[in-house]
Amino acid sequence: MTAVPGPASTDQHADLDVVGMGNALVDVLAAVPDRVLSDLSLARGSMELVDLRRAERIYEAVGPAVEVSGGSAANTVAGVAALGGTSGFIGKVADDDMGTVFVHDMRASGVELHAAIARAEAGEAELRGTGRSLVLVTADAERTMATHLGVSATLGPADVHEELVARAAILYLEGYLWDRPSAKEAMRRAVQIAHGNDCSVALSLSDSFCVDRHRNDFLALVLNDVDVLFANEEELLRLFGARSLDDALSSAGDTGVLVAATLGPRGSVVVGGRDPVEVPAAPASEIVDKTGAGDMYASGFLYGLTHGHDPVDCARLGSLCAAEVIGHLGARPQHDLVGMARVEGLA
Repeated sequence: MTAVPGPASTDQHADLDVVGMGNALVDVLAAVPDRVLSDLSLARGSMELVDLRRAERIYEAVGPAVEVSGGSAANTVAGVAALGGTSGFIGKVADDDMGTVFVHDMRASGVELHAAIARAEAGEAELRGTGRSLVLVTADAERTMATHLGVSATLGPADVHEELVARAAILYLEGYLWDRPSAKEAMRRAVQIAHGNDCSVALSLSDSFCVDRHRNDFLALVLNDVDVLFANEEELLRLFGARSLDDALSSAGDTGVLVAATLGPRGSVVVGGRDPVEVPAAPASEIVDKTGAGDMYASGFLYGLTHGHDPVDCARLGSLCAAEVIGHLGARPQHDLVGMARVEGLA
């Protein structure tokens, strides 16, 4: 495992700050009353994988919706670009309208994209299409996701663009990928390439239910392959089997990995090379939609790491980005992040 990145983490060889790999999805955002979650048997605040038929039933039940390009790691690298950084993305889309939208949006955001294009074979039983995530937002801005992965679930080792990974200072992976065997192998391949090119590896645990499904594998990744770990409080508790946040942070410190734990309105905690440091949340003018808050926190943190900031300042920048994205519908920034960061002395 490479050294934990700190204030001087950007290697001379890297011309991209961050390369992300994850599910290439189009988010379908809809505001819903609480009862809809119960009616649809969806666990509040979670991400559930669904087949195409169930995705269509949910879509029919929620009414008017807004479609925007998304996906956890894709959101994060788009945020890095919005901060003025350089970033790339590896994912898989179908040769369809949603795939075209995803490719256009990523390139328009300034991200260097390597998207494998899956084309349906004649007579194929299931035409899965580009993945989509139904994001149901309740009045308290909590989001519940039902995700049909589509062809993003077929991402495999052959789809990993070696040259793009090799050019990165940090490879950023989303834990959601671990749900599919081929994508799991793609992650392993990307990590191998990163280590062979002195790139650091960052991992987002993605979802507490995802941690439950893959706890042992994630622990092995953290101990052997990961340099930077992103998790919220519940994910961290479940990863380390801890009863309290203090116990989870202590276990996180024992790994030697740089850990950024998000705590919602209480801010975040940074662990790595010293005692845990609490960083307050940046004030948000209003809370409209929490979708993408963790993704944008990772954007600010990773941008900070690759531009010489101390990890605590990285957390401050991450909180600033998260506060921006929860103020509007959708998981991508809509305001001038560079200007906001400059005001805080973090640009």
